Formats: sequence, C-alpha cells, structure tokens
Amino acid sequence: MLHDPSHRTPMPVAEEIRLSQSDTDILRRLASELAEIAAMPVHAGKARLWQRLNDLDAERPMVWINEIPWHEMNVDDELTLEAEHPWAREQEAELRRTLYQWRHLPGDMVVSDFLACPLAIHSTDFGIIEDVEVAKTDEASDVVSRTFHVQIHDFGDLDKIQMPTVTHNKQATELRYQAMCGVYGGILPVRKMGQTHIWFTPWDYLIRWWGVAEAMMDLIERPALVHAAVDRMVDAWMAELDQFVELNLLALDCNNTRIGSGGYGYTDELPGTDHDPARVKPINMWGCSNAQIFSEVSPEMHWEFALEHDLRWLERWGLTYYGCCEPLDRKVAILQSVPNLRKISASPWCDPARVATEMGTDYVISHKPSPAILAEDAWRPEQARADLRAFLDATEGQCHVELIMKDISTVRYQPQRLWEWAAIAMEEAEAFAR
Repeated sequence: MLHDPSHRTPMPVAEEIRLSQSDTDILRRLASELAEIAAMPVHAGKARLWQRLNDLDAERPMVWINEIPWHEMNVDDELTLEAEHPWAREQEAELRRTLYQWRHLPGDMVVSDFLACPLAIHSTDFGIIEDVEVAKTDEASDVVSRTFHVQIHDFGDLDKIQMPTVTHNKQATELRYQAMCGVYGGILPVRKMGQTHIWFTPWDYLIRWWGVAEAMMDLIERPALVHAAVDRMVDAWMAELDQFVELNLLALDCNNTRIGSGGYGYTDELPGTDHDPARVKPINMWGCSNAQIFSEVSPEMHWEFALEHDLRWLERWGLTYYGCCEPLDRKVAILQSVPNLRKISASPWCDPARVATEMGTDYVISHKPSPAILAEDAWRPEQARADLRAFLDATEGQCHVELIMKDISTVRYQPQRLWEWAAIAMEEAEAFAR
C-alpha cells in the first residue's frame, strides 16, 4: 500500500549507513541461507504454474499465505532479531520472515534470486488522516478495533482531500543501495526497485473520514455528495500515478509480486508489446480496486458509487484485479464491464456454487478461505480440510482458482496451526490437478 490513512508517512532521509561487523555478519549469514533456497529449481516451476493460472490455463489451484501475525509466530528464536543498527534490523526482519515462511508455510511461494532495494519514494498522501479511537485485545498485535470520528460532513469538507505530491530522494536511494551491495556482495545481487503494485481503494479511505454508518446513509440521502467525494479521491490517485509515470518510478509486477488482495502476478500477457524496459508504464502492469464496505450494497449501487468511478483508474492498466473482503458472487454482471479484468476476489462470504457458475473460466477466482478457522479455541485441521475441499469440489474442472489465506488476526500463539493449514491446502490443491 502506498499510504496508511492512520498517519502521515515521513520523508525518506539520506544518511550513510554504517554497520558493525557483527550486524554485517548476521545479515550475510541469513542472505546466504536465502541464496541457497533461491537457487532451487522449484521456483521456476512454481512461477510457471502461477503464469498458467493467470493466463486462464491453470494446471491446478495455487496456494499462498500473507498478512501473517508475525508477533505470534516465533519458534526457537527463528524470528528473534540480533542486529543492533535500526536499518540492519529492518533487513534482518525481512530476511528472517522469508526464511521462516519457506521453512514452515511456503504454499506455492516463489523466492527471488535477488534482493530488492526500494526507491526512496515519498508521497504527501491525501491531506487528511483518520481521527480515531482504538481498542486492543493484544498489545503486541496491530489488529485493532476502531471508532472513526467524522471529518467529512458536507461539500466544503471535500477540500480536505488534497492532491498528493510525489518525490524521489535519489541520494537516499543510492546510499541504501550501496549499503546493501556492501553487505550482500558475492551472495545475492541487489536491484533498485520502483513502485510495483499499487493498492487502489478509495472507499477504504473515505469511510475512515466519513464514518461507516454516515457514508452508507448518504448513498441514499446525499448521493451527489458521495459522487463528488469518490471523484475527488480518484482524481487524487490519478494525479499521484501521473507523477509516478513522469518521474519514472514504476516497476513491473508480472512476477512474484502480490496483486490486489490475491496471489502473484506472473503472466505472459504483461508487460505487453508496448513496453520500454527503461520506462515502465501502467499499461505494462496490474491494477486493482475494491469497495469492501459495500458488502451489503446492491449491485446497482455498487456500480454507481464505486465501480463506475473506478473505471477511470482501472482502464489505465494492462490487467486488473477486483475485490477483497466484499462478497462478489452476486455482482459479476457489473464486473464484466471492466474490459481488462482478470482476477476476482471470492471472499469467505461467497457461495462456492454461485462463484463457479457466475465467474466460470473467464476469470481467476481468488478464493479467501476464512482465517477464523485459525482463531478458534481448539484447532480443527479436519474442518480446515473440509472447507477447502468443499470450495474446490464446487469449482472443479470449470474454474481457475488460487487459495489465498490472509487477514490472519491470530493463530492463538500456536504457529503450527498455520503450518498445518499450509500443508493441508497444498495437499488439496495437488489433489485437484488437471
């Protein structure tokens, strides 16, 4: 995600990174383990399977896990940080998490044979952040309940939504890149990496400033205000994207980059024929959108107040993904108006039989099994298997499916639950190979 509505993202700072020999040794040891894994031929095979799925020629369902409650996952100090320098600790955390996932819950994970150095990009965001009260059940978790204080009351308040300004601190990028090259030299190559997939979600932001009940009521009571607000949000995102293009800050995502709320972006259809490797454009990439708060909104209102506005954004990309947690099995008819749509989210609240009938073979079905199975008092692996099999039975032979376990708030501090779910999902996916 480019933005976080809960706070303003600080500007990147250009500063030299000097590490102790101890910190360097820690990072090099972890990177060496990663390099051995990345060299395995299995990754090319997994990438091909993802490509076949996304090109609507799936060999079997694909499995991927993300949005993991890392604060609950540490076993035998595999995730315990040892480095001291703050930058080294960030690098170490990423390396340890990648190694951990590969060891315990890989699914159809693909490990890159290089390390990415993200460009030091900054956006001024949208000029307004949430005013919120937070309730926690676990101080170690970033999953919280929120009560939003309304900041958008009428047309005059829409001016609070500002057009972002994007900058690239080239000096900061270069210093980080040189630090990575110095640490990882001879182990893994380092590549400067621009912005890949962009999480475009106007309604996820608007409800934080508008209020959930207030926004839903205004769909009926003040539709002109709602249209104006969504238009301004799309304008802001479009202005930001134009700057990414102008500053040449985009990077391809037809690889092991997460697309939308689903899996990887491998496809033979991107970057397409209109591609200059020196200047990536949106038409060479995946786009996405969603309107999660519209779960109980009719298809007609979903189209009017969300998707029709989103088309201005979606039509700029080579391929697109739509949806997240909102059930879309009764809304496929409106989604068919998106000309480059390739993947549709099938949340836990979708009916599997209707998903199969409505989405068929025209799209990749990005199924989200319910993470609630991991949060119960007692772990029930047999029920996890039954849930997966029921969905795959309903879609067998007529659909292209990815199984994406995400939004995992808790595993009750029993990480083995998620390890076992990953193994079960792979067994079921492979049982449905064509």
